[in-house]
Amino acid sequence: MIYVYYIWVCKPYFETKKIMRLFTKGYILQGIFELRHPISPMVDKMNHKFKEMLNTKELINVSIKQAEYLALQNQINPHFLYNTLEGIRSEALYAGIDGVARMTEALSSFFRYTISNVEHLVTLESELKNVRNYYIIQQFRFEDRLNMTVNIDNEDEAELLIAKIPKLTLQPIIENSIYHGLEQKLGQGTVRIKVEGTKSRLIITVSDNGLGISEDKVKELNKKLRAVSIDDMQSDTSRGGIALTNVNSRIKLLFGDEYGLYIYSTLNEGTDVEITIPYITED
Repeated sequence: MIYVYYIWVCKPYFETKKIMRLFTKGYILQGIFELRHPISPMVDKMNHKFKEMLNTKELINVSIKQAEYLALQNQINPHFLYNTLEGIRSEALYAGIDGVARMTEALSSFFRYTISNVEHLVTLESELKNVRNYYIIQQFRFEDRLNMTVNIDNEDEAELLIAKIPKLTLQPIIENSIYHGLEQKLGQGTVRIKVEGTKSRLIITVSDNGLGISEDKVKELNKKLRAVSIDDMQSDTSRGGIALTNVNSRIKLLFGDEYGLYIYSTLNEGTDVEITIPYITED
């Protein structure tokens, strides 16, 4: 009986005690989550909860880094960039080249918005202004082939425009619509932004009349968007931009799993990306 007691009680206890001692002294980290003999079921549940909290913290850190990604690309000397663009705009105005002046002003405003305070929430009005600057820049390339419209319920427009959303939420989605949906399309391409609100939610739909996505691909994308993935967020950086999965993960980390992106699409007809976030007016 003594031997059985030692094997089944004392030995597991001393093993667990040793791991906990090493953890408290800072020698190990993951080992505390892999106890072969937890002291009690409650201790085991506590360890699992603690591990989830650490994973969430890691995801939030990656989210912040990803949100700052575009800014880091332009922090060599932002004032030099602004001054140069302003110089180009002034020369264009002097020469009577209004189109170049307009595009340069939009580019300067776009960079200024992108670089500053990217971790903050902003008003929908500010985000839409940045999107319009991005559209002006893209028009310089696509000319009359590209059109963009914004539709906000007139009755609630003032209240909706002051709603807060994560910065750089809309522009990556519109960029995705242009390059994946409209760039290879023959004829006129249109991006539509529709803003709706309820007492508790803000719903923004970005639609295009581009090439669309196959049914199987849509299912795959929506399955991917249901979860927050640290691997997807890191791979977005390696591809050089903030993609749909990153925007979706940032929203879920800030507001919860019930919010985020959902895609509707029909091949050769177009794609809708629905963004759902809580309706808030304060950071």
